[in-house]
Amino acid sequence: MYEKICIPRTLGVILDKLGCVSEIIMKKQVFHFVFLSTCTNFAFNFENMIGIQIDPRIIQTCPDIAIGMVNASVVNSHTSDNLWAEIEREAEAIKMEYELLAINQRPAIAATRRLYKALGKDPGRYRVASEQLCRRIIKGLGLYRLTTLIDVVNLVSIKSGYAISGLDADKIVGDTLTMGVGKAGEMYNGIGRGQLNIEGLPVYRDAIGGVATPTSDEERTKFTLDTNHVQININAFGPEMPIEDAVNWMALLLEKYAYGTSIQTHVFRP
Repeated sequence: MYEKICIPRTLGVILDKLGCVSEIIMKKQVFHFVFLSTCTNFAFNFENMIGIQIDPRIIQTCPDIAIGMVNASVVNSHTSDNLWAEIEREAEAIKMEYELLAINQRPAIAATRRLYKALGKDPGRYRVASEQLCRRIIKGLGLYRLTTLIDVVNLVSIKSGYAISGLDADKIVGDTLTMGVGKAGEMYNGIGRGQLNIEGLPVYRDAIGGVATPTSDEERTKFTLDTNHVQININAFGPEMPIEDAVNWMALLLEKYAYGTSIQTHVFRP
């Protein structure tokens, strides 16, 4: 198994000497490296891309886990009519395709629910975010029209089935996000929820605490109208939409609706 990513030349030279690189391609002064499978437990920070580490307990339950990563400079705003029309079209497609009791059988949602159960969390009480959105649609409650960044994330989430962590990159402390398992009594303020019991939930933590779970992101790193730099993680605990397609679509939507620039993408597989 190989993984091709772009990294700075100096880091590439070091990794080549360590024997981690099987192929080097020179293209417009950017070196593309193909890494041996023995090195793919690490996600390297190139430019603004955050590093990722995943708890072995999560990998054991979800051996096919993949994290689609998008980092970009953006301009947030109130959601435009064109973006909202895309969301309404996708919502209508969800209503036509699924019945309420079938939503939790979507492959991406079902995989995340299995992980919750394996970690000791009730997925019926703590629903996966993509499941929450789809249930609202099918029940005729509709989605809230919020801001461009939130609604772009919601659009990709309902289409792909994946729970997506949308983070203000400038509010992340440190250069690594570690996906672990929530602990009893761990402080975590879910967006619009107040204190959320994340014991047994998969949770991303930065250097000072939790920032995202598949049920709810944290207040500290949420998108606001002032957000101009995003780190978006598409969490595929099991496959549904090809993860590369979800990443590319997210990047295109950011460019189209949020004036996205300096867009970097990567798919991390442990």
